[in-house]
Amino acid sequence: MTTMAALASTPLTLLDGRVTTFGEFAGKVVLVVNVASRCGLAPQYAGLEQLQKAYGDRGFTVIGLPSNQFLQELSSEKKIAEYCSTTWGVTFPMTEKVKVNGKKRHPLYAELVQAPDGAGLAGPVTWNFEKFLVLPSGEVHRFRPNVKPDAPEIVALIEANLPA
Repeated sequence: MTTMAALASTPLTLLDGRVTTFGEFAGKVVLVVNVASRCGLAPQYAGLEQLQKAYGDRGFTVIGLPSNQFLQELSSEKKIAEYCSTTWGVTFPMTEKVKVNGKKRHPLYAELVQAPDGAGLAGPVTWNFEKFLVLPSGEVHRFRPNVKPDAPEIVALIEANLPA
């Protein structure tokens, strides 16, 4: 099982170039999503931003990790940032482009892909907009790309794990 301690030291480089670690989000409920601007699931950005606005001040955040592994992401961090802010009004943290599968996958995904989904299946990310809900305890819940950000099972987990 993944622990917050295992994730905390994982490096993250944000779209603006700021270097941090996943530990910056310790104590929060974090929805980690591999995003892609040119994917047919890109309208999920709206749902992700809606969650950020609804719960962001209560100890929740979305973190978007752009990936071009499915060949649907823009060419530069600048273009990704511009697209996300102008098209979807994204305010949640976004990282530089990362690999989510394979030998060079980002260390965060090396941990997250060990978590099984609702059908008990772990392993590689299957497509863009796969979601990993990391609870403050380090417990990880995995939701496949077709599960929308505002799905009742995601919202219920977020609400159940936020401070009262």
